[in-house]
Amino acid sequence: MGHDISGFNKAGEEIAYARFSMGNNNATILYRLLDAGEYYAGVSGSGGSSSFSKEQIQRALIIYHRLPNNAKSSSTKDDFESWDMKQILEFIQNCLATAEKEGSVTVYFG
Repeated sequence: MGHDISGFNKAGEEIAYARFSMGNNNATILYRLLDAGEYYAGVSGSGGSSSFSKEQIQRALIIYHRLPNNAKSSSTKDDFESWDMKQILEFIQNCLATAEKEGSVTVYFG
């Protein structure tokens, strides 16, 4: 069990991926940034997907940059959290690049 969240372009190619173990509460950050709480099923995603516009992904990126604690730290816990924040940022950036080209991106919450 865990959260496997993937972004897809219109051709169905995976362009973004984020993985969180079932006990990793940092998964909720990505759900909140995408305003996709209905796809959060506790230990994993619901198995649903949704299309996001370029504007929705841009908004997620703006909110991401306003979050506290997204800078690298020296403690083990903070390093783990920093890695999660990095994968979240890369996920959003990859989705944004596709949405800018195609107008939208589809995200699957597994």
